[in-house]
Amino acid sequence: MYSVIIPVYRNEEFIPQLIGEFSRISSLVRERFGLDTEFVFVVDASPDNSFALLEKGLADAPFRSQLILHARNFGSFAAIRTGLRAARGQFFAVIAADLQEPPDLLIEFLRELRDEAADIVVGVREGRDDPAITRLSANMFWGLYRRLIVRDIPPGGVDVFGCNRRIRDELLSLEEANSSLVGLVYWLGFKRSQVPYRRRARQYGKSAWTLGKKVNYLLDSIFAFTDLPVRILTFLGVVGIVVAVVLAIGVIAMRLAGEIDIAGYTATIVVITFFGALNTLGLGLVGAYAWRGYENTKRRPLALVRDSRCFDGVSEATSLAVQRHQL
Repeated sequence: MYSVIIPVYRNEEFIPQLIGEFSRISSLVRERFGLDTEFVFVVDASPDNSFALLEKGLADAPFRSQLILHARNFGSFAAIRTGLRAARGQFFAVIAADLQEPPDLLIEFLRELRDEAADIVVGVREGRDDPAITRLSANMFWGLYRRLIVRDIPPGGVDVFGCNRRIRDELLSLEEANSSLVGLVYWLGFKRSQVPYRRRARQYGKSAWTLGKKVNYLLDSIFAFTDLPVRILTFLGVVGIVVAVVLAIGVIAMRLAGEIDIAGYTATIVVITFFGALNTLGLGLVGAYAWRGYENTKRRPLALVRDSRCFDGVSEATSLAVQRHQL
């Protein structure tokens, strides 16, 4: 079986199109690979009618599916983990519910995984049909991500991927809070391959992937996968020591030369202010690492499920009969 996980948040307008696209993908997977497809929708406590619309639509959908509702909003990473844990397939894929990544990527992912060409397959954006400001912010975000965290990640970032059961099990064993799914996927290693695609324009509404969420995700990734902040702090400490020594030598030399009677007030204030700010920065960075370590020691679940449904899918013949009746 091929399991596809779809995190859902504020996507009610996309539900009819999602069911139509996944019906087509399910038929293609059966024809080309002889496998059943299971679609696992995880509604991350979306405030709209996504859960109700999915519950109604999936009952008549011609494919197997699961519908899971989180107790509250835990984030897309937690939703994907919930979907991966509930999925029953041999191969897995993750795709967004806004259909900006073409669903045909799921076929390409399965081909790579079925042929054992790779353990992990990622979709690589070769272009985006997004507004200019969206493209600019996305390029800046993923540029920083590549430079600071994961150098192997494609320039356009990763939003959709597929994997085999071994990778799924390894991901679920990494129960880290405040981490990065993309970072974990690349941290695992194994055989990876890439499938190029062009990101489509969003048809409805606005993306929930706001600037604030991007900043938080970037910070979580930095603190989870690199010691760069500590190294920067160490560098600033060395620079501060050098500055302090230079100032001290200058003040002592001027004092011995008789140019000043008392050490200057300005130099004292500069040194105190500089090292005070440096200490505050250091406490903040060390505290960020300590807090994340403390969060992981609590061993709290990363998400809680409030409700779930399973749908076996109507047969293709029944689906066609229903469609004719509706016409």
